[in-house]
Amino acid sequence: MTATRVLVLNSGSSSVKYQLLDMRDSSRLAAGLVERIGEQTSRLKHTPLATGGDSREVTAPIADHDAALKAVAEELAKDGLGLDSPELAAIGHRVVHGGMFFTEPSVIDDEVIAEIERLIPVAPLHNPANLTGIRTARALRPDLPQVAVFDTAFHTTMPESAARYAIDPKIADRHRIRRYGFHGTSHAYVSRATAKLLGRSPEEVNVIVLHLGNGASASAVRGGRCVDTSMGLTPLEGLVMGTRSGDLDPAVIFHLARVGHMSMDEIDTLLNKRSGLFGLCGDNDMREIRRRIDEGDEEAALAFDIYIHRLKKYIGAYYAVLGRVDAVAFTAGVGENAAPVREAAVAGLEGLGLAVDPERNAVRGDAPRLISPDSARVAVAVVPTDEELEIATQTYALVGKNT
Repeated sequence: MTATRVLVLNSGSSSVKYQLLDMRDSSRLAAGLVERIGEQTSRLKHTPLATGGDSREVTAPIADHDAALKAVAEELAKDGLGLDSPELAAIGHRVVHGGMFFTEPSVIDDEVIAEIERLIPVAPLHNPANLTGIRTARALRPDLPQVAVFDTAFHTTMPESAARYAIDPKIADRHRIRRYGFHGTSHAYVSRATAKLLGRSPEEVNVIVLHLGNGASASAVRGGRCVDTSMGLTPLEGLVMGTRSGDLDPAVIFHLARVGHMSMDEIDTLLNKRSGLFGLCGDNDMREIRRRIDEGDEEAALAFDIYIHRLKKYIGAYYAVLGRVDAVAFTAGVGENAAPVREAAVAGLEGLGLAVDPERNAVRGDAPRLISPDSARVAVAVVPTDEELEIATQTYALVGKNT
């Protein structure tokens, strides 16, 4: 029997998201989420997609990731999809930070784990949780190939002129300071899907990808390769996000420390968790912000305007970087669902060949679609992202031929 299934795991500090896919047709067999790991109110929600059955929920204390993955395995086994199935080819793990060492997916071994550990100082919130999921899954199935797929890998094609910060290179190299970028699996998937939507190969197309969720990033993709991206050493840089400030004069940090007498931890919390849309108006849900705007709320309106201003600046900047743009693709929660954001982001950019057709923009759907007029010089598209499928595809491409 040929093994064609891939289990995709996204392990957070207190959660595990998962999907089981069959790579013969990229269909989803099951999906779920374990959240609040380590608490008395832990919850597992499992959806058996292959059978079309109802979702099942388990609410009970789940002590750690080992218990979480065992609970996931039990739920999968109820549907005949257990981790002991001979049809399971591999487990693919999302790993946030791969530095410059990992430029493509890697079969996990002790050396890979050691390097992910060495990168913890530049990804202290994410890599430890990713490693916990890896170690737990390897303990459960030590005989099964497991693959790390890195958020940063897609961005390692950036030229040094885009990846380097203008600081002493010796200091930068010593402390691994450079632009890494994140959301790479999404940017890779969406840039290829946009080319397909245009009926062209990725090598022929220049795309600006706008991944707009609670975390948000932009990328300039030339011929299928990233040449610039908005997030940097960490996911804090770039666009205005749900709770993150995005671009900021670095001296603001010195000012808050010296004049505001704030500690580094307090500043870190301010910029990562209490800034962005939330910091500006108290909400980080774009639906709620738009509702408040419709009711005449000036604070929400200003937050929206700041969000759009930054987004429009990046569109213009990446247009200049690419020289020729074939498409601008909106993706992720806000990008896929917030028509006012898409309309406002390209408003006034008609001179660059960008425009949105109001009727097309108002249509909601799960399929990639164009929202620009037929006459537009640059296509504007909504392309739902699929990071789990991208991770599964990369995992199976690496190990499938050996199963």
